[in-house]
Amino acid sequence: MELTAGALTCAIEPALGGCIRGLWFDGEPVLRSSAPGALATARQSGCYALVPFSNRIGGATLSWQGTQHPLVRNNGEEPHAIHGVGWQREWAVLDEGERMVMLSYEHRPDAGWPFAFDCSQTLRVSDSGLELTLALTNQSSEPAPAGLGWHPYFTKRARSRIAFSAAGRWEMGPDKLPTVRKPSRGLDADCAFLDVDHCYDGWDGTAHLRDETLHVRVTSGLKRLVVFTNDTRDFVAIEPVSHVNNAVNLHAAGRAAEELGLTILAPGESLLAQMAIGVERAK
Repeated sequence: MELTAGALTCAIEPALGGCIRGLWFDGEPVLRSSAPGALATARQSGCYALVPFSNRIGGATLSWQGTQHPLVRNNGEEPHAIHGVGWQREWAVLDEGERMVMLSYEHRPDAGWPFAFDCSQTLRVSDSGLELTLALTNQSSEPAPAGLGWHPYFTKRARSRIAFSAAGRWEMGPDKLPTVRKPSRGLDADCAFLDVDHCYDGWDGTAHLRDETLHVRVTSGLKRLVVFTNDTRDFVAIEPVSHVNNAVNLHAAGRAAEELGLTILAPGESLLAQMAIGVERAK
């Protein structure tokens, strides 16, 4: 499935986690992009939705209201549960046109996540970029934790530079889980030798990725941003998210939900998120 508007083309794979197979501006890849039929998993794609949580839940065990819920270790040998369940499930197409598509995923309690929810995702292209919206509704009979976000892998070209403002950064332990929060102004750095895999909070909602070919602007109403790249990667992951990594278990250990960005949805209550990827030629 492809959406087109002006110089922008977006290829989507509903059956493969509702992921974006590729995003091109005048033929230049904006996101990590693949040929039709080349993807085996959404983890190889250009972008996928993070539903109903972002990043990792430590030890693949969800601590919630005094109960330990074992989760599936869904990323090979990694000991944690990662990036929710939506990226590993088929999404249905509710509506589609030349410039937009609406996808949906209905989750019933299973080993991946013990709470029922419905989720919709809308993707819309324009001449200047891609707009994405996520909505999740708690369909269980009890309050449930919820989080949303996206995991876009932006193409890292020569002289790529990332810049954004934030208030803090969560330091990571060797187990890839957050330990302490430290003040941070964000990043303004060349990506070639940047080594980062952190969640920033107090994000002002705009991140820039520039190189000699394109200027990409990521915007969102979400207040946290996970950034991941190193010198072995040909991408820069710039991920708007609603909460800190391992937020549910940090909350169970005594941290305030507000500090972590953790949302607790009552039955029937919904959580919304939006992200836009603006693209233009470098000036």
